[in-house]
Parts: sequence; structure tokens; C-alpha cells
Amino acid sequence: MYNAYRFGRAWAAPVNSWAGLVQSFWSHPSFPMSRTALGRAVASAGELLERATRRYPKPPFGLHTTRIGSRAVAVREVPWLTTPFCNLVRFERDAARSDPKVLVVAPLSGHHASLLRDTVRQLLPDHDVYVTDWIDARLVPLSAGPFDLDDYIDLLQRFIHGIGSDVHVLAVCQPSVPVLAAVSLMSEARDPATPRSMTLMAGPIDTRVNPTQVNRFATSRSLEWFEFTAVHPVPAGDPGFLRRVYPGFLQLTAFVSMNPARHADAHRQLYRDLLAGDEESAEAHRRFYDDFLAVMDVPAEYYLMTVATVFQRHDLARGAMTFRGKAPIRPAAIRSTALMTVEGENDDITSVGQTSAAHGLCTSIPSERRLLYRQAGAGHYGVFSGRRWREVIAPRFAAFIRRS
Repeated sequence: MYNAYRFGRAWAAPVNSWAGLVQSFWSHPSFPMSRTALGRAVASAGELLERATRRYPKPPFGLHTTRIGSRAVAVREVPWLTTPFCNLVRFERDAARSDPKVLVVAPLSGHHASLLRDTVRQLLPDHDVYVTDWIDARLVPLSAGPFDLDDYIDLLQRFIHGIGSDVHVLAVCQPSVPVLAAVSLMSEARDPATPRSMTLMAGPIDTRVNPTQVNRFATSRSLEWFEFTAVHPVPAGDPGFLRRVYPGFLQLTAFVSMNPARHADAHRQLYRDLLAGDEESAEAHRRFYDDFLAVMDVPAEYYLMTVATVFQRHDLARGAMTFRGKAPIRPAAIRSTALMTVEGENDDITSVGQTSAAHGLCTSIPSERRLLYRQAGAGHYGVFSGRRWREVIAPRFAAFIRRS
């Protein structure tokens, strides 16, 4: 399948080049026809075809400045810790401040960490922000060894230790399970670096609650079926040659197939915006899909173990999850770490109740150190990006960690 995908990309390359030339020629200010209805129609069609046949690279965060008070402050991305599968990146601000340290754990689910650009942008003025920047598995040589859910939990503990004491952890979607597991292990070990707070946003803590289309699909097939259909070796030509991965293009296909009409309507609207000269709306579409369509491969061991542990057996929710098959994961051991959960009312990926189930597991956290928040009108992405995140959720998160 991977080779067939490569062949398709090779076939699309000249089409992409031709479409880009058409769009550039018919929209160039020096070409008189560019100002006519025909010129806009041809240029708009050329842009849609170019975008449809493009291979989207990893998008940059592009966060070079932030505003603290009335002052613009420079921001630099500094590698804090590097590992074969993930780098811990600090967004270092050119300002002498002792703001709360926040580890933003980006999902390892096919998209790059830059999908959380809006999350990071909103946190930067008042927080010392670190982000897990996952590496495309097709770029990781076989010599680096495997990477599974246990390795993920281990990596999170290493990153927390690397940042130091008084860390607040913010898990967006998929990492809610390994974050809760890591904090449980650190709490039970009475680790002095145990985070002061953890915030779980739209995460699959218990997918038996209000199951979504994603959850039902995961339980409708055997693990062997997922291994046979979704796992493929990286072909020759990439550093990760022969590494078994869940390819990003399959993950993207799965995402789009959940609601193809919505994505088709979005591209039809882009065409209408281009024809009408509504560049602001068109640019908003481009920014979203530049992130959404840029995908990466995921290590097969991690993917299969997550499907089995989180979506099929519900080990964490049932109290049956272990670390490396030995140490039990006991969320009830968490006492000093405050807990906040955030859910979107209209989330069709991680539905209402799946994340807040963490409160029922973390029974030793005092009620005054908990916050269960549900955002009205928000879908999955609206929990960590967009107006509701900026104006409602982020201020609540900032207030919560400051009193933790």
C-alpha cells in the first residue's frame, strides 16, 4: 500500500506543477485577464487543483513574537531534550519572568505538533511553554528500536524531570491516557518532580462512555485486522526503511471519511471566497488545511498497543492497565496533583464524558483541587484552538494552574 501511495504521489507531481503555473499565470497582476471574472475562475480552479495534489510538509509553529502587556517580545524555539522519536521544545521568551512552567503534550496521532499552534500562542504571554514535538516515524532508523505506549509513558516522565519541579502538564486529546498513567506512577513513587497539575483536554480516558464513530470502529474489528490493514513497512528511500508504521495518509483518510461532506463543503466555500475576492476567509481556510493535511507516520507498536489498551480493552478505565506488564497504573495514588478536564459539547471524536471519567479514577484528589469544564458549542478542535479556546478555556486553565 505504501508503494502504491508513493506511485500516486509521483503521478500527481506534474499535475501539481501544472496547476501551480496556471494559478500563478492567471492571477498575476501583469496579466490583464486576471482582473476579469474568467481570470479569477481559472486562477481559483488552479489553486484548488494545486492544493489537492500537493504533498503538505511539516508546518512550522511560526511563533516568533508574543505580546507581554504592551510590549512585543521575541520568541525562540529551543530544543530542550532530544530523543529519536520526540524532541522536547521550549518556547523561550526574551523576557525575565518566572511564569508557571507548562508542558503541552501534543497528540501522537498522525498530525504534527504544530496543529497546536493556537494553543501555544495563547499560552506564551503568561507561561513558560514546553511542547512535545513528535518526529515522523518514517524518518527514524530501525536502529533506534521500537516505540510503544510504555515507551511513551516513560518518555513523558523523562521530559517532566528534564523541565524540573513545579510543572503543569496539559494533554491535548490522545496523550490524556499516557499523561494520567505517568502522573499515577510518579505519584505512587512519591517522585518530587510529580506535576503540580494535569489538564486533560478531549482525551479518551474511557471510550465506553457515549461511544463515537471512532470508538465503535475500533471495537468492530480485531487487533489482527488493524495490524494487517493499517500497518505497513516504510519503503526504501527514507531513513526509517523497513520500520513498521501506521502511515499518516491512512490516518488522514480515516479523518476525512468521518465527515467527507464537511470537507467538501469547505473546499467549495474556498472556491467561492476566491471568486469573490474574500482573501481573509480564503487565508483562514488555507491555514487550517495546511495543518490538517500535513501528516506523519506513527510507530506501529505504539499504534497497535493504543488500539488494544485504550479503545478495545479500556484497561485504564477498568483499573487493569500496567506499565511494562508489571507495575499497575493506579490513578487513585494521585494526591498532590490538581486535575482539570475539558470537553467540547459537540465533540464527535472524544465525546462528552470520556475525559471527565478521569475524576472517577482519581479518587484521592480533594474536590477543591479539581475542575470539570464542558465548553458549550465546541467541537474537538474548538477545545484547543479558535475563539472559544482563546476567550474562555485558556483563561480558565490559566486561573486553575495558578491556584493549584
